Formats: sequence, C-alpha cells, structure tokens
Amino acid sequence: MRQGNEARLVLADGTVFRGRAFGAAGESGGEVVFNTCLSGYQEVITDPSYSGQIVAMTNPLIGNYGTNLEDEERSVPFLAGFVVRELSRIASNFRSTSDLDTYLAKHGVLAMEGIDTRALTRRLRKQGAMKGLISTETLDRDELLARLERVPELEGRDLVKEVTRGRRIDWEQGYAERFMPDMGVNSGPAPHCVVLDFGAKRNIFRSLVSAGFRVTVLPATVGAKEVLAEAPDGVMLSNGPGDPRVLTYAIDTTRDLLGKVPLFGICLGHQILCAAVGAQIYKLKFGHHGGNQPVKDLKTGEVEITSQNHGFAVDAESITKVGGEVTHLHLNDNTVSGFELSDKMAMSVQYHPEACPGPHDSIHLFQRFRELVTSRMETA
Repeated sequence: MRQGNEARLVLADGTVFRGRAFGAAGESGGEVVFNTCLSGYQEVITDPSYSGQIVAMTNPLIGNYGTNLEDEERSVPFLAGFVVRELSRIASNFRSTSDLDTYLAKHGVLAMEGIDTRALTRRLRKQGAMKGLISTETLDRDELLARLERVPELEGRDLVKEVTRGRRIDWEQGYAERFMPDMGVNSGPAPHCVVLDFGAKRNIFRSLVSAGFRVTVLPATVGAKEVLAEAPDGVMLSNGPGDPRVLTYAIDTTRDLLGKVPLFGICLGHQILCAAVGAQIYKLKFGHHGGNQPVKDLKTGEVEITSQNHGFAVDAESITKVGGEVTHLHLNDNTVSGFELSDKMAMSVQYHPEACPGPHDSIHLFQRFRELVTSRMETA
C-alpha cells in the first residue's frame, strides 16, 4: 500500500478538509453526499447513480475486504470522488482480487483518507448536500474555491445520458448459486421484461432473471414505439443519477407506455414514473444514501431494511391528487418510498430491492412484479 500525497476537500461553504490521497491523483468536483453503509463500498463505487457526486462513507474503516470483479455493478465507476476516515492497509477476503487503492487508481477515481468524516457528515446534515472539490494539484484555499466555482450543480443536469448503455443487450445471468434467494419461480415460459437503462445496476438484471424473466436492456433515450417493438410483457424503469425533472424524454416515453404494459420503477425510475402521471418532485436536503434505511409497507404494516441512494423525492400529496396510492414510507422522515397506480398496472419504489441489505427484505417486489405481469398475460 503506497503512502498518499496530501490532498484537500473544499466545500461550497468554504470549509476545507485536509487528508491524504489514494486511488488516482488530480482534481475532481461534484455534489458531496454521505453514505451510511457499513459494507458494500465496491457496490457504492460502481453504482452509476453516484455519477456527479463525491461520496463520503460514515463507516470509519473502508477497504478491509478488498475488491473483486464479481461485486461490480458496472465495469467502471462513475462517481466524482471517494472519501473515507481510514483506508485499511489489509485486504483480507478469499474473494478479493485487488486492494481498494489499486482498484480506484486503475479506474481514475480520486479518493481521500484521514479526514474527519464525522465532522463532514454533521456539516452536510446541517447545511445540506453541496458542491465540493477534491484536489491533489493545489492546497491553497483561495485557489480551491476558485476552481470549485467551475464545478456544475447537480440540479438541472442530465447525467443519465452519460451512464446509460448505448446499445441493446440481452441479459441472461441470474444470481450466483451461493447467493440465490428463493424467488418461488415455477417452470414454464419466461415473461419478457424490457429494462430502460437510466444507469441500471447489474443486480437489477440478475434479480429479474432469478425471478423468472427473460431480460432485454435498452438505452435510456429510446421511445415507447421502440420499447413496444420488443413485445415486452413488462417494463422496468431502472435506477440512475441526477435530476429527474430534466429527463423529459424518459418521462414522455413512460407516459406513452402507461396502461399498455405493466411498469416497475426503481429509485430514479420511481421518480420518472411519478413525474409521468403528474406528481411533483423536489430536492431533499441531504438525501438518503445507505443500506440501513427503514421503510414501512403501508399495505402489510411490515418494516423492511432497505438500500437507498437518491437526492430527490416525490411529493405525497401530489401523488394522491393524480389518483395514485402511496404504498411505502421512509420511517426516518416520512418521505414517499413507494407508489402504485393499479388501473395503469404501474408500481414503483424509491429504494433498491436488488441491493439485498436485509438481506432479502425487499426481494419479494420482483415476485410481485412477476405476478402483475403474468396476471396481465393471462387476461390479454
């Protein structure tokens, strides 16, 4: 493990944090957020939803089990930077193929250790998520602030076009056998699910395959006509980064699909679906980022431990105004975590059932979507 050079993280409010660099050297800016996961740092790093963001982990020791190709959500990271209290000098796990420092350097991701992540988190909770800049090029505060001015705000940015896969893909891989939950899939023909890729994680595809679907992935910019040409039995609206309010092409496509085919939205897909029916979206103060987020299912009364990663939310009152039903609530702040429009065969959640933090608290949603799809197939 190499000894890192000095680095600085500057925030838009003028606060400067000193630390040591690891991963790549250079300079990178984005919206600074904190993540409360105790593990799963490689999934965080390779989640396209973090595009345009610098992620600070609240767990004080990161990197202790290394990295491997099997746990990647995408083959390359998209986040703008990574911040930890302490980088483990030991990568101890039988599945590890590389330590975290080497992995981030290989992919050109700037990272910092040695800063007070507790103080950083408290500032973000009080002030809200804000722009930041990591640099190994200059340590001068005034120069850092001048360079930070050139970093664009996250609001108003279309980051989906930067992370969507640019081609059609047929996905066939489900969960590895040792990780396979019981999805209650019986033998028979597999319904066809088209995934609109707004920055989709691989585990969404794996979850759909394990739930008995045949999966086709299409780029985010395709229209409803192209989606329907695939003859889907259901459509998944995936997770992704950035401000959902500017994704007019995705909202229009979703609106054109409503009522024609069952829809299931996850995270950004949830927001796009809600926007397509006329619900209002707003920016959260510091967002929900972590694998320990409690959500209540209002239909069953059960509480699920969920993985979440979003900086925007849907207004509950606007959902009811357009005839939708709020199905799930985040118990920390009572924000909307799930939505249903039964007359349009549409459902969505603000969290990530494919991330399995419970570990399988929310995996039933893929089974529920399959039931919605097969029920539609039987009556069509």
